[in-house]
Formats: sequence, C-alpha cells, structure tokens
Amino acid sequence: MSEGSAEDAAEKVALLESLRGDVGKVMGAPLPARDEVNQAMIRHWSDAMEDFNPCYIDADFAAKSIHGEIVAPPAMLNAWGMAGLHPPASYRNRGVETYAKLDAAGYTSVVATNSEHDYARYLKLGETVHGAGRVTDVSEEKATALGTGHFVTTVTDYTTESGEVVGSMTFRILKFKPGTGRMAASADEAGPAKPRPTRPKPGISRDTKFFWDGIAQGELRIQSCECGALHHPPMVRCPKCGAYDLGWMVASGRGKVYSHVEPVHPKIPSFDYPLIVGLIELEEGTRLLSNVVDVEEEFVEIGMDVELSIQECNGVELPVFRPVRPARRETTLRFEDVEVGDRLAPCPIPITPTLIVSTAIASRDYQDVHHDRDLAIKRGSPDIFMNILTSSGLSSRYVTDWAGPEAVLKNLRIRLGVPNYPYDTMTMYGEVSDKGQVASGRGVVTLKVRGTNRMGHHLTGTIDLELPGDGA
Repeated sequence: MSEGSAEDAAEKVALLESLRGDVGKVMGAPLPARDEVNQAMIRHWSDAMEDFNPCYIDADFAAKSIHGEIVAPPAMLNAWGMAGLHPPASYRNRGVETYAKLDAAGYTSVVATNSEHDYARYLKLGETVHGAGRVTDVSEEKATALGTGHFVTTVTDYTTESGEVVGSMTFRILKFKPGTGRMAASADEAGPAKPRPTRPKPGISRDTKFFWDGIAQGELRIQSCECGALHHPPMVRCPKCGAYDLGWMVASGRGKVYSHVEPVHPKIPSFDYPLIVGLIELEEGTRLLSNVVDVEEEFVEIGMDVELSIQECNGVELPVFRPVRPARRETTLRFEDVEVGDRLAPCPIPITPTLIVSTAIASRDYQDVHHDRDLAIKRGSPDIFMNILTSSGLSSRYVTDWAGPEAVLKNLRIRLGVPNYPYDTMTMYGEVSDKGQVASGRGVVTLKVRGTNRMGHHLTGTIDLELPGDGA
C-alpha cells in the first residue's frame, strides 16, 4: 500500500469513528414547528399531491367523520417540523454535525433512501408539533451506483406541546461524493452512446393529415360524416352513405380496452418493450389501434378505462393510451369487504417538473436537487428528481383513494430505488397482503405498494390501514 493510500485509509477510519461517535446523541431539546397545524398548509399539500380527501379540506364532512374535525394528512408529519428556506437561528446546523462532517470530507451530494412513519394519531388544526431527533446509525463507506458514500439513519419523535406522542419517523439518507458512482464510471468507459434505430414514422397523406395535425395540437381527431358515421382509419368515402365530403370531430380521448396483445418476438430495436398493443373503443363509439402504456401487461384487462396520452418518440408525437387514474372512493371500505390478495387498480402518475417542484415546496423541502436543474446536474444527477416526502404523500393518497376518506393510516414504510425524473410516469400498484382484527370493531389491513417508472421500481413498501368493521 502506498503512503498516499495508507493516509487515505487512515482518514476514512478516523472519519467513520467520528461519525459513529454521533450515534445516540439527541439533537437538543424538542424544537417546536415554526407554524402550528393550519388549513393553508394542508390545502397547499392537498393541491400539490392532488389528494382531496375531504377529512383534510372539508370542515362539514370532517365534523361528521371519525375524526370529528379537520385533520392533517398523516404523511405531512415531518413537513411541519422542516426548517424551511430561511430558518431561524435556532434551526441552523441543529443536530446535523454528522452531515457537516460528511460535507467537509467531500460527501456533498445527498439522496434519501428510506422513510418509515408511525402514526399514533392524526394532527389537528391549531396544534404545534415538537420534534426531537437522534442519529441511530452510520454505515461504513459504501460503493453505490450513485456514488461512494455513507448511509446515515436518524429517528425523530413528534409530540404535541403537552408531550403527547403523535408519531415518529425513521429516515435514511445516502451522503455521497458526486461523480464516483458506478453509473458515472460505466458512462465514461462506454464512451459515446450508440445511436438507437429510430422508430418508423407514420405515413401522412392528404387524407390523414388532419389526424396528425390534431395530435400535434393535443387533440384526437376522428373522421366524421354528416350522416353521423365515424371512421378510423380515415377513409376517402363514407361506407354508410357514400359521401365524399368528410370532416372530423374532436374525441374526448377516453375509452376502454376492447382487446389487447403483447408481441414478444422478434423484438425490434426501435421499440420499447414490453410492448402492449390495444384496440381502444372510444367513448364516441369508434375503435382505434394504439399502444397501451404506463401499465404492466398482467394488469391490462378487457374493459379497462383508458385515456389519451400524447408521447414524443424519435421526434414524432404519437397517440397512446394509459389507464385512467382510479376514482377516489367517497365511502369507506369495511374491513369485512377486504380480502388478502385483493389488488388495487393501477394508478399512473405523470412526473412533471411542476409536480416535483410543487410537492417539494409543499413538504417544505428546499434541497436544490428537487427544484434547480443546474445545481442538480452539478451534484451528479441528470435532472431534478422527486423527494421522498412526495413519494410518501403519493403512496398515502393512493391507498386512501382506494379505501375511502375514513381509512386511518397507522404506518407507512417505503424504500426508494430508481429516481423519479421529469417527463416519466410512475404507476402505483398495490395488493392486500394481510389483515387482522383490532378493538372497537375495527380492523387493520396491510398493503404492499410499489411505484414503477420506465427505469424500474421507484418505491417499494408497506402501509397499514385501519378500516371500520362490524360493530364499529
């Protein structure tokens, strides 16, 4: 071992010893949140997450609910105690000596990897949350795809002013050196990427130009005749009445899967696989052949509700269809109506820059990698990416939309995989994996959830929900 490498090794050992010396230390007395639980922040969260559970925003409904009044979304638990963009002096550098040491050693990039929430009860308007955290673990230096770094785990307990425990959060992040990951090394070794064969472009004629002009403007145009007949693909002459003077109408873009198939061989390099081809029956009555996207083939069913999604492919905008977001249940499922093995309907969530930025701000997370593309790239990311607080919030929305407004979250435990970058789609999937009776006629069901994008699993985890039952 060279003298330099021996010095590096000694420095790493000393750093790890110093980091682990912080384990178990309480980050000072519990700090009160900067603001009490309030309707404005709840509404901001609900708008950004598109989580419109009436227990959060409808005073009349909430008063008649199991809660008896407005409550805060449970996944907001740690948002109340976030320091914010310009924190007061009492918040600055509080309990983050571990992070400061890692920054000084060059581990300047950060990504959250795990979040586990436990909810004793939901927070109510006017309450002030107090949070006290501690470092519980620091890993040895690990080589990851993102970079070389240390995993740091913290636990924060949340209480009210009176000291009542309302919840806790176990949080794990990776602090890593930018540019040291396997992805960066692979890209350097591979050199310039080989150009991918382009997907064949559609043939556009005088008779079909109106259709493709519509797609370019975000419209699904279907050929129509004065006799009321609709045609797709477009025709020169109406087969119903014989007319040649044909026009078009704008379809709603919604329909159902009439039939579908998944070609598997031979694979064509210019197409993405799995490739699901669907015959879509539009609301207007005609059918259209297209691709079904943002859903795994095993979840595609005859009669599935789908909607138009215009996607760019090799410089061409193409009309494809994805599942419709499941409607929010207005009444709450009963424990007896749920069985182990029940599957939740897939829920596609378009990952737009607006979603990433607005939800990060709604959760009071001002890490630049979630809203500043230039700084995100500087820190080793190809773009801004979704924060784990949003992933938690969307997971909570998914299961309560399925179960109903008075389903009560008991805990939420997720682990992140690949990032959610802009212009992708994350599709949520869920399944009931367990159920058990509790007191007062209520029962708890355990849901396995996952969110998948084009790169793989963004999140995997479990959520426990309490549902009303016989005698509740």
